[in-house]
Amino acid sequence: MSYFKTALLLAGLTALFMGVGYLIGGANGALIALVVAAAMNIFTYWNSDRMVLSMYGAQEVDERTAPDLYRMVAELAGRASLPMPRVFIMDNPQPNAFATGRNPENAAVAVTTGLMHQLSREELAGVVAHELAHIKNHDTLLMTITATIAGAISMVAQFGMFFGGNRENNNGPGLIGSLALMILAPLGAMLVQMAISRTREYAADEMGARICGQPMWLASALGRIEAAAHQVPNYDAERSPATAHMFIINPLSGQGMDNLFATHPSTDNRIAALQRLAAEIGGSPSRPASAFSRSAGAAPWSGTPRGTGRSPWGGQPRGRGPWG
Repeated sequence: MSYFKTALLLAGLTALFMGVGYLIGGANGALIALVVAAAMNIFTYWNSDRMVLSMYGAQEVDERTAPDLYRMVAELAGRASLPMPRVFIMDNPQPNAFATGRNPENAAVAVTTGLMHQLSREELAGVVAHELAHIKNHDTLLMTITATIAGAISMVAQFGMFFGGNRENNNGPGLIGSLALMILAPLGAMLVQMAISRTREYAADEMGARICGQPMWLASALGRIEAAAHQVPNYDAERSPATAHMFIINPLSGQGMDNLFATHPSTDNRIAALQRLAAEIGGSPSRPASAFSRSAGAAPWSGTPRGTGRSPWGGQPRGRGPWG
């Protein structure tokens, strides 16, 4: 049902896009709009991961510079039957994370320093598993496509404002219609894009919980991240709000319910769904699971490159939290 709903929403977004092109320029306008969108999609298909990682100043780490994080991602990727993604750290105090990449073979998982400092190993494992679920479900490509089509709709609608619609016949929207089109078409595209995003988050929560085997690890992490998102600003996300849907929790503002303008489902609803899943599969936050549970007396993990005294993302090391 989740995939069916996503397909319907994506079809609706495509239909809206074609309709805007037709209203502005008739059949030729629809064709031109389609060509423009195709070119934008091709560009974003090959470059979206590099663009967004650069936007957030994400630095790639490996088994030498961030051994525990890297090994955790590797183990969870193995459980999910995925190729090992590239691993990145963003120097940002807000706890959050996202995945990007055009396919599982060219994917990346990025986490913030705030996430690593504030979450336990188990909670971080739940977050990483959620992002791997997005990769496995090809959500990273899907959300890139929907964002690109939504952007194309907004661009074409504004283009129509300057030309007053299709003047080849009397069916064009005219000045008033063009004004309405410029406002309503991007709004409609945004609503569909957000609906797709909310649908995929629920699916990634369930699959991520099954990957790590403990739904309550992810539920606990969501509660912590949601609380911190209200208190700790993410200035990079504020400068690029179009990327907000990529994060596990909206980095811009919290949402009290699944309303039309929410980029994410209600966190309370997500936690409730994970609690139901935990009851179904018998998951418990107190149960250990392989490498993700810290053994008694184990030293805290350090994300600092060995022998350098500096963090892998540059600058002076911060105060040590449970993850370094």
